[in-house]
Amino acid sequence: MAVTQDDPTVGTAERILDVAERLVQTRGFNGFSYADVAAELGITKAGLHYHYPGKAELGEALIARYSVRFAEALGQIDDTVRGAHARLAAYAGLYAQVLSGDRMCLCGMLAAEHQTLPQPMRSAVNGFFDENEAWLTRVLAQGKSDSTLSYDGSSRDAARTVLAALEGAMLVARAYGEPARFQSAAARTLASLAVS
Repeated sequence: MAVTQDDPTVGTAERILDVAERLVQTRGFNGFSYADVAAELGITKAGLHYHYPGKAELGEALIARYSVRFAEALGQIDDTVRGAHARLAAYAGLYAQVLSGDRMCLCGMLAAEHQTLPQPMRSAVNGFFDENEAWLTRVLAQGKSDSTLSYDGSSRDAARTVLAALEGAMLVARAYGEPARFQSAAARTLASLAVS
């Protein structure tokens, strides 16, 4: 998911989102202030408020942009990757890519702070996970239908398990500073779905 911070043709609003996204992914939403963003960009806090009147509006914009980019990445997987198992591997690869930059999934970080977020942000975080769950459900159902994947229960339950496993594996891997932990957990999760 592209970052535009170093592109001089990108406007201030996008650069604000780039910095804030990185800060949320590394520190959490409650771990940064407008002063942090303003200092990094060399602008005033008033300049930030011009684009995003409050931190809640900034948070909503971050989730909206991240969700669109993630949906585009899922569309790219749909368009270029054949087979349910390969699509699941590509999906796990999205998480690995974020983790390789010493970052967490934006919405995963926000989920950890869910109770402290304004209600519109909570709803947007849940919407992100709902969309991922729906995509995974579709891929898993396809794999079960063509006998390339096997799992007990509904496709929706399996999707929830995959999503929780990847988000949790990412969190633990980051805590240890060992991306290989994520790779191992993701590989085991996907292997458990393969037809033996």
